[in-house]
Amino acid sequence: MWSIPAAPLRGLRRARARVCETLPMAALVLILSGTYALGWGLVRGYLSARAALLPIVADGEPTRGLIEASRPVYERTRVRAAMRHAVFAVVWLAVAMYGLFLVAVGVEVYR
Repeated sequence: MWSIPAAPLRGLRRARARVCETLPMAALVLILSGTYALGWGLVRGYLSARAALLPIVADGEPTRGLIEASRPVYERTRVRAAMRHAVFAVVWLAVAMYGLFLVAVGVEVYR
């Protein structure tokens, strides 16, 4: 077997003691990444929700409105666009909630 002299082990133990103090750094990474995900998810969720309301609120062209009124609700382009953006808004808000979870875990790890 290999044998390690005793003198280098003392230095190795000191080096490991410094490296093992990474729990506050992990907490900082969790807090920073969670804050970033929270902010990005909120901004993108707001933009998607605003885009979802735009096709419903805008009047549009009268002739096209009459043509779309004759179609079933699920085939109307305005309704489909609004639903697509509403789903994206919910997904982005879920990303924001995950970021909030990461921040909460990071604060608990830091304590």
